[in-house]
Amino acid sequence: MRYINFEGEATISPDDFFMAEALREAHYALAEDEIPIGAIVVCQGKIIGRGHNLTERLNDVSAHAEMQALTAATNYIGGKYLKDCTLYVTMEPCVMCAGASYWFQVGRIVFGAYDVRMGFGRLNQKITHPKTLITGGIRENECSELVKGFFRKKREMKG
Repeated sequence: MRYINFEGEATISPDDFFMAEALREAHYALAEDEIPIGAIVVCQGKIIGRGHNLTERLNDVSAHAEMQALTAATNYIGGKYLKDCTLYVTMEPCVMCAGASYWFQVGRIVFGAYDVRMGFGRLNQKITHPKTLITGGIRENECSELVKGFFRKKREMKG
């Protein structure tokens, strides 16, 4: 979504801007042949944590983009709670990552593509902290197509 600032110049919303940064992380995952999902944590307009999927490289099924970004953010602030922070992630978080966001007390989660098979929303949105605000569908097509293209290429390589 584009906005017009006071000088009459077209700008993008903060959510679009930060989702572009999460997409940048997803492209790092893609370059490493990981499922291309990226995440960042923003606090007071500043990126304080970044991450992308590392499950293959680390041989760790819990090394999701969100977990990497959340851990980096708490290391940055020197505390374990992210109440005043926003987690931007290119794909709707899975149950594990949504549950982790509860314990980190993330103030807001913004995601790109909905994940109807593995996303936390299909089970129960109460898995996140009661005060966490959720926004989905930011740059949805771009985020979705990145993952779909990855799996399409994988299928072509097998067949």
